[in-house]
Amino acid sequence: MSIQHALLTSLLEKPSSGYELANRFDHSIGYFWQATHQQIYRELGRMTEAGWLLVEHNPTGTGRRKKIYHVLDAGRQELARWVGDSGGPGRNDQALLIKLRAEAVMGPLGVDRELRRLVEQHQQRLQMYRDIEQRDFSNPTMSHAQKLQYAVLRMGIKTEENWLAWAKETLPLVE
Repeated sequence: MSIQHALLTSLLEKPSSGYELANRFDHSIGYFWQATHQQIYRELGRMTEAGWLLVEHNPTGTGRRKKIYHVLDAGRQELARWVGDSGGPGRNDQALLIKLRAEAVMGPLGVDRELRRLVEQHQQRLQMYRDIEQRDFSNPTMSHAQKLQYAVLRMGIKTEENWLAWAKETLPLVE
C-alpha cells in the first residue's frame, strides 16, 4: 500500500499542516499503517511536486507561516485510480481499509469489487486450512507437538472466519 494514498485520504477528510496530519495519522490510519513523521513530510513534498496537493501558507501569529495541504483534482484522480485497481495477489487487507476510508470521503469508487476479490481469497485460504485440519488433525489422540501445531492452524481458521464475517457485514455498505 502506498503511504501517498493514505495521506491523500486523510487530507481529503481534513486539509491539514504536516504536523497536524502526522498527529492525526498516528491516531487513526496509523493503527493499521505505520509511517514516521519524516516519511510523511517527505511524501507531502513529493505529492506537491506531482501536482496532487496545493500548499496554502497561513500566518501563525508567531512570525512563522504554517503550510496547510489541500488535495487538488489530480490527487483525487490518483486516489480514485488506486482505489479502483486490484491489489493483486497476496494480502491486501491494510490497503482495503484505506480504500474504504477513501470511498467514505469521495463517494462510490468501486471498492466493492476489491472487497469481493479479497473475500474470494479469504474463502480459498479458509478452505485450504480446513482441508489441512481434516487431513492432519482428525486423530483424537495427538502428540503434544501436534496439539501445538493444531493450535496454530486453529488461529488461522479463526482469523479467516472472523475476516469473512466482517466482510459480510461491510459489503452491503459499499454496494
